[in-house]
Amino acid sequence: MTTHSPYAAVSDLRHQFAGSVLTPDDAGYDAARTIFNAMVDRRPAVIAQCTGTEDVRAALAFADRTGLEVAVRGGGHSVAGASLTEGGLVVDLRRMRSVTVDPHARTAVVEGGATWSDFDRACQPHGLGTTGGRVSSTGVAGLTLGGGSGWLERKFGLASDSLLAVDLVTADGIEIHASEDEHPDLFWALHGGGGNFGVATRLTFRLHPLPVTSLALLFWEAEQGPDVLAAYRDLVVRGVTEDLGGAVAYLTGPPEEFVPAALQGKRVVVCIGIYAGTAAELRDVLAPMLALKPDGELLTEMPYCDIQCALDDPPGLRNYWSAAHLSALPDEALRRFGEQGMAMLVPTASQSLLVPWGGEVAAGAQNWPQPHRSAAWVVHPFGLWEEAADDAAGISWARDAIAAMQPFATGAVYLNFIGDEGMDRVIAGYGRENYARLAAVKLEYDPRNVFHLHHNIHPAAAARRS
Repeated sequence: MTTHSPYAAVSDLRHQFAGSVLTPDDAGYDAARTIFNAMVDRRPAVIAQCTGTEDVRAALAFADRTGLEVAVRGGGHSVAGASLTEGGLVVDLRRMRSVTVDPHARTAVVEGGATWSDFDRACQPHGLGTTGGRVSSTGVAGLTLGGGSGWLERKFGLASDSLLAVDLVTADGIEIHASEDEHPDLFWALHGGGGNFGVATRLTFRLHPLPVTSLALLFWEAEQGPDVLAAYRDLVVRGVTEDLGGAVAYLTGPPEEFVPAALQGKRVVVCIGIYAGTAAELRDVLAPMLALKPDGELLTEMPYCDIQCALDDPPGLRNYWSAAHLSALPDEALRRFGEQGMAMLVPTASQSLLVPWGGEVAAGAQNWPQPHRSAAWVVHPFGLWEEAADDAAGISWARDAIAAMQPFATGAVYLNFIGDEGMDRVIAGYGRENYARLAAVKLEYDPRNVFHLHHNIHPAAAARRS
């Protein structure tokens, strides 16, 4: 790798680039460097807005010539800000967002910059879908390569379980098609190993029939939390259908007509039900929750693409997230979760989520590099607030929420749910054996560790092992 002034080389990059190349003096630069987490304020030297694979290859070659650090941006939802680099190069894929659906083969080919909104709306006319992100502006590639937790994961597995192939550009500009039959070691690693191996320019998914979906939002005063949490746990533990996804959560009551005015802007506890079936079926499934007589209720059939954006969090807020994975949920764990929910910043967009796993999530636990998949429950403090003055309180709340659950935690973690919490947490995301195997794949496909900004799998780990 050689190092030259990036600005002297920008004009050469622009000549061979079909997309746009932005530097700090260009109009649109500040908008282009804005990501979901407003706590992250980095100024790249160059933002390369790619329109296709050749642009990606040109951008990576430019980074190699200039010695610039590389960040890859899809949806820009990395809470740690891995989509940006201070003084480096951003390979921005947002102009590459086409989704091509083959309804007969039940497959979708998705470009690397597509969001889940792009994906879901392309699939909806065909009555097809798969597990996608809980926020529709999340990038398909980033979520899927990190595993891909979403509302219908208990029915369809994680998003990566429906992944059939990935087209990838390595740091050296080599184009690779990874599937079960081609580069199977890399294909395995891409089921949770994240963006450690290259730039994913195209992903191919298996789709599932999804003709009817329904949404339930049931609200209670926060003081009803202990009864609501226990009823929800018992509903899941008794073996509720895998057609039901969702969570129970503490949050601020939204200003919606189905939320009583007395609960709007106040701390509430809510049961979220996402169901692959009719509203009448969902009402039957949630009968134990409805028996608690919620203060506010929305229960209706809704297109999946609309459900997927119904609970979107607004961009531009300050974010801090973490997670703990539990093998069981005894009464004491419920009590602690409730205490932390009552300590959450209100009114904010923060959420304290308790998500059931199992079903098809657990069914894939032995196939891919994600030991956390065997967990029965995930506790996910999802902090979002407006003011920098609340940073210390918001971060402390999320950390305290995880600390409170440690006596019940498995130690493993789904890395898309956390930011930069240190190398031990990265290894916990895979387990040491899987981490070593991932490091060997990294050594083969990115030996210079060019792609290292988020939850890095370091090639040196494999080199030391050998």
